[in-house]
Amino acid sequence: MDKQREDTSPALEAELRALLGKLDLERKVRLLTGADFWSTSAEPLVGLRSMVLSDGPAGVRGRSFDERDPSLSLPSGAAVGATWDTALASRYGAILGAEARRQGVDVVLGPTINLQRTPYNGRYFEAYSEDPLLTGELAAAYVEGMQAAGVGATPKHFVANDAETDRFTADNQIDERGLREVHLAAFEPAVERARTWLVMSAYNSVNGATMTENPLLRSPLAEEWGFDGVVVSDWTAVRSTEASANAAQDLVMPGPVGPWGDQLVEAVRAGRVPESAVDEKVLRLLRLAARVGALASVSPAVDSPPAPEDGVALSREVAAAGMVLVRNTGELPWDPARLGSVAVVGQNASSARTQGGGSATVRPREVVSPLTGLRAALGEHAVRYRLGATATAGVQAFPPEALTNPVTRGPGVRVRYLAEDGSELSTEDRLASTLVWIGDVPEDTETIELRTVWTAPAGTHRVGAAALGRLRLSVDGADILDVVTRDEGEVLGAAFFRPPSAATPVVLAGGATEIVLRYTGSDPDLPMRAVTLGTQTVLEDPDAEIAAAAALAAESDVALVVVGTDEAIESEGFDRETLALPGRQDDLVRAVAAANPRTVVLVNSGAPVLTPWRDEVAAVLLGWFGGERFGEALADVLLGVQEPGGRLSATWPATGSERSIATGVPVDGVLEYAEGIHIGHRAWLRNGEEPAYPFGHGLGYTEWGLLGVEVPESVTAEEPARIRVELVNIGDRTGRQVVQVYLSRPDSAVERPVRWLAGWAVVDAEPGRATASVLLPQRAFQHWADGDWHIEPGTFTLHVGLSVQHTLWSGPLTVR
Repeated sequence: MDKQREDTSPALEAELRALLGKLDLERKVRLLTGADFWSTSAEPLVGLRSMVLSDGPAGVRGRSFDERDPSLSLPSGAAVGATWDTALASRYGAILGAEARRQGVDVVLGPTINLQRTPYNGRYFEAYSEDPLLTGELAAAYVEGMQAAGVGATPKHFVANDAETDRFTADNQIDERGLREVHLAAFEPAVERARTWLVMSAYNSVNGATMTENPLLRSPLAEEWGFDGVVVSDWTAVRSTEASANAAQDLVMPGPVGPWGDQLVEAVRAGRVPESAVDEKVLRLLRLAARVGALASVSPAVDSPPAPEDGVALSREVAAAGMVLVRNTGELPWDPARLGSVAVVGQNASSARTQGGGSATVRPREVVSPLTGLRAALGEHAVRYRLGATATAGVQAFPPEALTNPVTRGPGVRVRYLAEDGSELSTEDRLASTLVWIGDVPEDTETIELRTVWTAPAGTHRVGAAALGRLRLSVDGADILDVVTRDEGEVLGAAFFRPPSAATPVVLAGGATEIVLRYTGSDPDLPMRAVTLGTQTVLEDPDAEIAAAAALAAESDVALVVVGTDEAIESEGFDRETLALPGRQDDLVRAVAAANPRTVVLVNSGAPVLTPWRDEVAAVLLGWFGGERFGEALADVLLGVQEPGGRLSATWPATGSERSIATGVPVDGVLEYAEGIHIGHRAWLRNGEEPAYPFGHGLGYTEWGLLGVEVPESVTAEEPARIRVELVNIGDRTGRQVVQVYLSRPDSAVERPVRWLAGWAVVDAEPGRATASVLLPQRAFQHWADGDWHIEPGTFTLHVGLSVQHTLWSGPLTVR
């Protein structure tokens, strides 16, 4: 019996039911809606304290977006997916569990395990893979690591929440087989094997029923997979009283106002919702409370969590392990002893994106950019920098080290909360000029004032702000801007995560400059507000700047061009409109490559981008959103201290218009998952289209050979198959390889993918022979039909290789 099943012993269940019996209907119903934005209600009558829930999947933020209480920022889900490493995913979950305990958090709202169904998804960076097997195994490991620390994990968003366009209202139409074999399969291991304590229900509908009312919450989640935890809604996802209460939805967030409360009490008394349904929800909530230690009469599931490892070091390790070297003509790794001058080019080199936007955002103590990381490794004298081209068009925050609080004379910004009549409600001192509030703005706040002294370089600057509402800006006492920005989008909430910018040119002599912004939100009653005070980078002569970058590259031994995306392209609340890099970054890469044949490109994005110059450069490295130690990890990989350990966990398109790319845009409110079981690389193989880089692809710094494959003569339908692969590292250094095993069955009586992932093994080996043992689970051979899982007896073809397209060996495997 596994640990979580021991936690639901008959004795515990009897105790929970005894506590339930002490509560009247009103008290029970009150527990089922949050007490506020981030916590549940307490109930002293049964010794229940409030439980704190927190975003997010790549760092634990706590109750607020407050930079004064920094959080560890780990690489994003896409980077974790690229590691293919379940042991590393478990350590990742464990360190987040330790972070949660440090911050007094009981439940972490992660991992995000929706599939990378389309690269246009604005939230793609949070997810692990386009493949359900790879996603499910990584998610289960994350959950196991986190819950071993005594903190509840929350796989989200159940289910098929794979795009942001119309995410609140879209009805995703998915056939039964695609639903079972692809989208539900990604969640199944985290629930059935890792025994997750919570699951988050999504905004969208599936096959006509919104997920907070969907029968999938009962079957397969509870009845087939044995889920005995809490189904918590995505924030504001519950929009009905009776339909959601009669479903297996347990907890409405946020609170205290919601569609249950008094309405649910009345519905129960009128007989439209049975009280037994309420009792079942409260029991699940009490069971969660018992597990996390929120019930006074019950010992927590984990009394003594293991000592956490160094989270900063782990962030650096994961970032390197997830980097994918997709092209290398022998340029990398660089030898520091033979390396002279390095030209570093690109806006993302100095202002890298290390995490995704939206609810995944945390405030780290420190961020190491690629430029800083390389200078620390090679010395200031060896690394020269040029902007080259911009990656963002919006206002970017002032560097914190350049700001002085005019009141305290310490670092940062003085913030004043003003009522409608201009009177001061409260003040606080902040350390950054990007501020976000979710449910923590003082009551009756009409206007928020930010006042700081910026140590400005001499010259012309475009000073401004990014926020939704009225922006009044003054510089050294002179009013320079008074505008009202509006939400022009159609996606609810998009403007909060991608606020419009306004800026104006200001000529400054340099030195201390007082900046005052008065921000009045477009709807002061909204609990969410966000504002950035800073500058907008606008190149007066883009061609001249690209030419200057190329000239710097020409006079340097090697060049590193860092290209990427920004918050206006990849974030929660909206999808991408194009896969092309923003601005003139493609022109920059081509100009630098033409000037220096030893040009390496680092792609700093959380999702695929188009790389039309990929065959014109010496090497291409995908860095994802690499967490707070991104720059250090990059230096480790470029200089050969660490292997670029990643392999693509999703296909990278060549043009962005291939028919193998699924759409995330509903038509008349309906999003057809027309691909069925043929998701991601399965669609590319079926359509015969050639991507830029295939699923599973990735290069290292050594060469590998295949010596042999050992396969059982046959296996029964009731047992997994174990494959033994003999490899040889024929290089002169330790390397990492991901041995991938695929199945195919071209003569099947059942529709199947051309080839599908069945198992893999991560191998770290010194020069010489190495062995990989790959376990193919029973599910790899099964298909869904007539309401159940089936195995078609006969011969499958086994493919062993280094990507879905690069197979080194094929042979038969018979299933009896």
